[in-house]
Amino acid sequence: MEYPSNTECNSHSSILPKHYQHILALVFAIEEINENLQILPNATLGFHIYDSYFNAKWTYHATMLLMSTLEIFPPNYICGIQNNLIAVIGGLDSEISHHVTNYYQRGDFIIGGIASHSFIISSSVAFTKEPPPALSEELNVVPKHYQHILALAFAVKEINENPQILPNVTLGFHIYDSYFNAKWTYYATMLFISTLERFVPNYSCGTKKTPIAVIGGLDSQTSLHVSTVLDTYKIPQLIYGPAPLMKDKTPGLPFYQMVPKEDLQYQGILSLLLYFEWTWIGVVVMDTDNGEQFVQSVVPLFSQSGICLAFIERIRTLTFVTEIIDMMVQGAKIHDKIMGSKANVIVTYGESYSLALFRWFPYLSELEHVVKKPKLWIATSQVELASFVYQRTWDTELIHGALAFTIHSNGLPGFFKFVEDRNPSSTTDDGFIKDFWQQAFGCVFPTDVHKVEGDICTGKEKLECLSGPFFEMSMTGHSYSIYNAVYATAHALHAMFTSRVKHGAIVDSGRMKLQNQQYWQLHHFLSSVSFNNSAGDKVSFDKNGELTVGFDVINWIISSNQTFHRVRVGMMAPLTPQEQAFTINEEAVTWPRWFNQAQPLSLCSENCHPGFSKKVKEGKPFRCYDCIPCPKGKISDQKDMNDCLDCTDENYPSKYQDLCIPKDVSFLSYEEPLGISLASFALSFSFTTALVLGTFLKHHNTPIIRANNRNLTYTLLISILLCFLSALLFIGQPLKMTCLLRQTAFSIIFSVAVSCILAKTITVVLAFMATKPGTRIRKWVGKTLATSIVLSCSLIQAIICSVWLATSPPFPDVDLNSMPHVIVLECNEGSVAMFYCVLAYMGFLAIISFTVAFLARKLPDSFNEAKFITFSMLVFCSLWLSFVPAYLSTKGKYMVAVEIFSILASNGGLLAFIFAPKCYIIVLKPELNSRKQLIRRKN
Repeated sequence: MEYPSNTECNSHSSILPKHYQHILALVFAIEEINENLQILPNATLGFHIYDSYFNAKWTYHATMLLMSTLEIFPPNYICGIQNNLIAVIGGLDSEISHHVTNYYQRGDFIIGGIASHSFIISSSVAFTKEPPPALSEELNVVPKHYQHILALAFAVKEINENPQILPNVTLGFHIYDSYFNAKWTYYATMLFISTLERFVPNYSCGTKKTPIAVIGGLDSQTSLHVSTVLDTYKIPQLIYGPAPLMKDKTPGLPFYQMVPKEDLQYQGILSLLLYFEWTWIGVVVMDTDNGEQFVQSVVPLFSQSGICLAFIERIRTLTFVTEIIDMMVQGAKIHDKIMGSKANVIVTYGESYSLALFRWFPYLSELEHVVKKPKLWIATSQVELASFVYQRTWDTELIHGALAFTIHSNGLPGFFKFVEDRNPSSTTDDGFIKDFWQQAFGCVFPTDVHKVEGDICTGKEKLECLSGPFFEMSMTGHSYSIYNAVYATAHALHAMFTSRVKHGAIVDSGRMKLQNQQYWQLHHFLSSVSFNNSAGDKVSFDKNGELTVGFDVINWIISSNQTFHRVRVGMMAPLTPQEQAFTINEEAVTWPRWFNQAQPLSLCSENCHPGFSKKVKEGKPFRCYDCIPCPKGKISDQKDMNDCLDCTDENYPSKYQDLCIPKDVSFLSYEEPLGISLASFALSFSFTTALVLGTFLKHHNTPIIRANNRNLTYTLLISILLCFLSALLFIGQPLKMTCLLRQTAFSIIFSVAVSCILAKTITVVLAFMATKPGTRIRKWVGKTLATSIVLSCSLIQAIICSVWLATSPPFPDVDLNSMPHVIVLECNEGSVAMFYCVLAYMGFLAIISFTVAFLARKLPDSFNEAKFITFSMLVFCSLWLSFVPAYLSTKGKYMVAVEIFSILASNGGLLAFIFAPKCYIIVLKPELNSRKQLIRRKN
């Protein structure tokens, strides 16, 4: 009817007024019956109503009160007046059997233990008849969990033999089985606070040994049920499984976790998936609060790191026999979905026995010809490699090669020998060992049955002969946690004793007795405990009561002879920077045989190789995509890139568009055939020009040279020579000086050459015109006119070049884009307009020269160079008119080569057409080089 508040004193309850009618209905019914003479004449009915507070703990407490005296709380024990309880209306469970499997060892102080050793799968109760007692054949032992009991006993044995811890004091223990069942877990926990003879919780009617601490449970729900009772008595609880979700737990009453933080495990799983690039996975969890908490925690965590979940399957927990069929049907569907998925990696989070349920999957398929696809299982720390007895011969391929996160553990000296010597005859108080022995070895003890069927247990069977899924001789992670929990309790108790001695504790007969001892004070010492265990590992709790320890990554290996091995291949360390916390030895991992001992892939789509980019499929998770080639000019140099990238200007894409290749540096150099050829031609023409000049100088007084204005001839030859040499400025790596000189020098020198030709032509024309009587042209004929023409025409070009250099001079530049695979070193002309002005002016001079020479072509041959000048200018104009489109259509060093070719060809045309005929006469026909011959040719 009421919800209890979080504080037990001065509580303020939240009442549901409507539920008060339930109480009135019971009172009204009793009143009617007592007034009815036809029912129970001469007898009266009474009632006693307690509130459940909608809370399991208070419900149990109220139920126990119904079986106690009216004054005090000793249920089922007559210490006062007790009325006869004939029936209970409400949520009373079936009658509790008083036989619970337990293991008791006497001591001055007792450590309680809640083991999860056996299953009791009961039938649902209809309350139409008395439920039958639990039958022995309903008991399903998980043999692997027997090691948990041995770990507690071994730790107590070591402590009692160690004079450095709790001297003159012995520890004992009392272990009960929870049977993986809420009812039996509550009952076992209540037994801790009862007498040793009978079930009288919280009342001393006999010998009572309340434990100083309780270690348990293995699964989260078991721990929750235990804490519900222990919180009332402030007894410390050390759990060695995952922490339960304490939705209704009273704040300020902690338990101590002997396992690492769950967040650390989540990060470890994420690091493992990212390390092996498993981005498309499945998740299978038990349908519990912790399973749902796992899903809610990892889904956003994985998604942020680019990992998608192909499916999330929840397996219901088994409570009643009637649920087995439904569980098998569900398991069949889950199995078929897993087998049909492209996800090759399955992360499983569950209880300690979950793997035994998962091993059912291959046998439950609803498909007749389902194809078994290889899967790699990643198990969380709670999942143990455990099997039931009937799974002894089942297929182990599900297990082989799996990876598991386990609580960090190390080998303990003496534990192997302790376990090896264990057998039913070595202990009399161990109530677990017979059930374990019979189911682990598949035999029966003859004293337990009248007629023996099957093998008889001798008690001399060797535990080391059992396979890994049934029992291990080396300590598992959970056992290691139990071992540390016992030592943590002992060290805390030792610290409490030491503190009390300093404050006046009494020593009686060499044994410490604490006055008015209250064990809730142990919390203070437990929270600050810190020590190194016998394996050298440090044990201490953080401020939240969680053990500061990491996880081991274990590789489960089943050899060909069905021998089980656990190989540590990595770890997830606490209190370490995230990028350094996870380590794994990839070479030490043995992969499942299905994958041919190679690392499996778990992808929704195949990796997009370099040269391709991802395109997400519409309506699918982002890990499901198509691979499309990169567009032209772009690359992808890694797998699974979302977009292709542009190369920098200094690089270009490779043929397969998977990397950027540095561009080669290009310029017209003296080291390549084209540069060598052009330089050779330039030097050859220069040498020829120099040879012609030398010949003319040698024969400078001959008529053929004197007749054609030899000063202009010498100037023209020198200009042509310099033009040939200026072509060398265009070859080689562009420098600041060469860029400034090569265009301007050539244009001025060549303008001088064309000006000389123009002057020679005008001089010839004026000379013939001056022979006419009465003409005034005679006074213009002479050296002054020729010199003026050359200087004025050249000066104009020089002025244009000066303006060019002053306003926007050429400079060395780098062309990154004109050629896709080459970086071109070039001379940037600075001002393209000025460059074409220079060319236009040279063309203008050439056209004038061509026109004048063309008009003078019919003058007498002996003194006339007009025909040769006409041909030379025709060649020049043709070359430079074709130069412009050729220059614009080429790129890089070939532009320079085109200009050099034009320079060499145009100057070569001048040299050939103007001077070749004169050289022919001077060298080969000297008899024609006379005044007499010239006059005869004229006549």
